Amino acid sequence: MIVDKTKHRHFVIFKPYGYLSQFASNDSKQQSKKFLGSLFDFPEGIMAIGRLDEASEGLLLLTTDGKMSAHINSQKVEKEYYAQVDGLVSDEAIEQLKLGVEITVEGAVYKTKPCHVFKLDTTPDLPARAKKIRDDRHGPTSWVSITLKEGKFRQVRKMTSAVGFPTLRLVRVRVGGIHVKDMKAGDVIEVENFFKFS
Repeated sequence: MIVDKTKHRHFVIFKPYGYLSQFASNDSKQQSKKFLGSLFDFPEGIMAIGRLDEASEGLLLLTTDGKMSAHINSQKVEKEYYAQVDGLVSDEAIEQLKLGVEITVEGAVYKTKPCHVFKLDTTPDLPARAKKIRDDRHGPTSWVSITLKEGKFRQVRKMTSAVGFPTLRLVRVRVGGIHVKDMKAGDVIEVENFFKFS
């Protein structure tokens, strides 16, 4: 495939568990970490649109276009997450999450904005995680869908903990109209633009 280097390039990936949402690091403490660059030969100037922390998985968009990145990072575009939480999540906890809960952001108390939350009736069909989640012998778990238009650091994890149901596994499944569909962990798909892919 001949690539026009004057055009911006865009990628949809399924970030696996245990990878950082960056391409390299000069920090000696991070030399043993896994980076996105090991998944594919990405072009110069590539950037992740938003981030998923090392223990989180799922949909991550990459682009060389700063304007596209700023638009998707804005609070106009929805991001949906599936969170496996410790315990059988209560209706009360779901309602609290919908209305907004207090979390700590950069040392200050922050109340999350109202968002769309519901309990999943069945376990979602997701790729197996590289590191196994504890099994049911340690107590029951449940899954919730949380859709946000904001994205504070570790926000979903902090939200579920705030209502008494810590997150055990977190997978981003949708950004705007783009869904992971049947992607597997580590998959990389180059797209002409994100809107056509969705």
